[in-house]
Amino acid sequence: MKREGIIFVISSPSGGGKTTICRIILKESPELSYSISVTSRCPRLGEEDGKDYFFISKEEFDKKIGKGEFAEWAEVHGHRYGTPRNSLEEALRSGRDIILDIDVKGALKIKERYKGSCLIFLLPPSLETLAARLKKRKTDDEKDIEKRLAKAKEEMAFLKEYDYAVVNQNLSKAVEEVRAIITAERCRVRRMVK
Repeated sequence: MKREGIIFVISSPSGGGKTTICRIILKESPELSYSISVTSRCPRLGEEDGKDYFFISKEEFDKKIGKGEFAEWAEVHGHRYGTPRNSLEEALRSGRDIILDIDVKGALKIKERYKGSCLIFLLPPSLETLAARLKKRKTDDEKDIEKRLAKAKEEMAFLKEYDYAVVNQNLSKAVEEVRAIITAERCRVRRMVK
């Protein structure tokens, strides 16, 4: 039986572990695709264009919005992020599952546009733990960390809009739970029968 691909959206507050968990799952699951987001921000240390993000100017981003090239886009922490529509829809048509590592606003737009999407929210064990993780990253100053923590509270208020929640207290356990969700969604009868 041929089925349409599944969009798995993984969201978490900044520092919640979504990028790390996505990387581990993708490394272990070559049958999964990863949707590389487009952003108007500059690369962070160690990030590569075309691997971590497609880095473009705000002007280029605006042109892509105008052409309808994004399945969703949002402004987060003063920078724009978008999901390229073509690669997403190509994966769905070919029956290939795809993972998106995006924020809450983007996740809800994807769910609205692609009804069969599966939304997974990664929760930190506590806001104190999240603050410690953000400080450990050493990419933000104290003021930015405070903003990210306030934003985390706002994002967690949307938890009820998600299909699944995973508490990321122990990385290997969180990866195992996300992997189990992916397997369960692939086994749903409604996804197999057309």
